[in-house]
Amino acid sequence: MNNKETYKHLCETEGCAIPLFLQYWWMDTVCQAKQWDVLLAHDTQGNITAALPYLIGRKMGLKYIIQPQLTQYNGPWYSPCSDRRDASRQLAAALREMGLTLFQQNFAPTVTDLDGWEGFSAQARRTYRIEDISDTQAVFNAFDKSRRQRQIRRCEKTLTPDENLTPEQFASFHTQYWQSRGQKDLLGQEFMIKVIATALERGQGILLGVRDGNGELHAARFVAFDNRCAYALLSALHPTHHANGASALLFWLIIQKLSTRTRSFDFEGSMDPGIAFSYSLYGAKPTTYYQLTRWCHPAIGKLLSRWI
Repeated sequence: MNNKETYKHLCETEGCAIPLFLQYWWMDTVCQAKQWDVLLAHDTQGNITAALPYLIGRKMGLKYIIQPQLTQYNGPWYSPCSDRRDASRQLAAALREMGLTLFQQNFAPTVTDLDGWEGFSAQARRTYRIEDISDTQAVFNAFDKSRRQRQIRRCEKTLTPDENLTPEQFASFHTQYWQSRGQKDLLGQEFMIKVIATALERGQGILLGVRDGNGELHAARFVAFDNRCAYALLSALHPTHHANGASALLFWLIIQKLSTRTRSFDFEGSMDPGIAFSYSLYGAKPTTYYQLTRWCHPAIGKLLSRWI
């Protein structure tokens, strides 16, 4: 078997021990029509000790590795009994041998020990999380009372959940939302539909909207999750109803639905102070993760990073 076939079997064997964004099915879905592969590290007995899935691209003859769309983290998965330093060194050495112009991946917040990744620069970044959503009353109590709680209570009187929203309807709504802002939707509708549909089929996604009494859709959101964490990946708002608190109501409804299915809720960023403040009003706390970068040819690598 090649590395991808071996990794597929590993994911089937390990199941939920491998996080969402590293799962074979996730990579195969978000890298549709693109090339992806995986590096494996082994111990002296030949057992797999670590894996690093990656999306590889080519431009003007230059090879690079970056994050796939809608994928907050890649980076390594480590076997519980692995020697992490040795496994990291194996993965790092394999990456250096690939002749990449640029390597850039976000490592999950659980990867805090970067020993073995010499030669790769690490930049600390932040996302915002509610670490434990099991007690929904405690979660709601942590919401900002004058804004988030008030918005939710007001919207609960006029908006109702739509649990039958289809991936096709969401993708169209998402594109219309960006067009209303005078911007192009950077995600193709076919891509969004495939990712959402696959996650829903696997029971690892929630697609939810809220509508008013006339049936008009005010907001919609797609969240993917595993048994550790949920990730708010896609959202769209009605162009004329975006300030009415529908987004806050959606977050609250989804957190309630996921409270028995996962532990944490990740708002997906951001380093932007305004967005960070907005998420802090939900009681979300800053959570550090590392972005690792390596340019084989720094000047060319920095130029390439602007093109991709």
